Amino acid sequence: MILMARQLHHRVLAALGQALSLELTAVQQYLTHAALLEAWGDPLTADRFRQETVEEMRHSERIIQRMVSLGLAPAASQLQPVATATDLRGLLEVNTLLEDQLVRHYAEAQRFCQLVGDAEQAAFFSELLAEETAHAQDLAQWLRELNGPGVNSIHSPDLRPPARAA
Repeated sequence: MILMARQLHHRVLAALGQALSLELTAVQQYLTHAALLEAWGDPLTADRFRQETVEEMRHSERIIQRMVSLGLAPAASQLQPVATATDLRGLLEVNTLLEDQLVRHYAEAQRFCQLVGDAEQAAFFSELLAEETAHAQDLAQWLRELNGPGVNSIHSPDLRPPARAA
């Protein structure tokens, strides 16, 4: 049973719902990309994408827990279609775009919460912003490494996925 929702600004409520939609979109996209990489014969990179899925699922869980604690029924209303590509570089490019979208969303949500004096929600969005910013930077670095000289195919040793930063 969901309790009566605490009085929150309607834009804060909308930001939580949009955050859940974006995180679940990321889960769907990373799972799809892992399956593609498996089909392309790259199980090592597929495993890295599965790790990304777990992180996004944890974010989704935290958002749901936050919504429930606020008396809200979680509802991810609009998952975006999965963006695909024909190679690893392309997958990283579309994932970087999605991560950038998450970073922008969390930055705006944090800023708005501060503006309306909701320090608790601002802190929540700030934590997610820091994690997604680090994640976006990891992906951007991986993409830069792949775009380096001498990297020609998915089976090149230079394409091995770097370990996730802790």
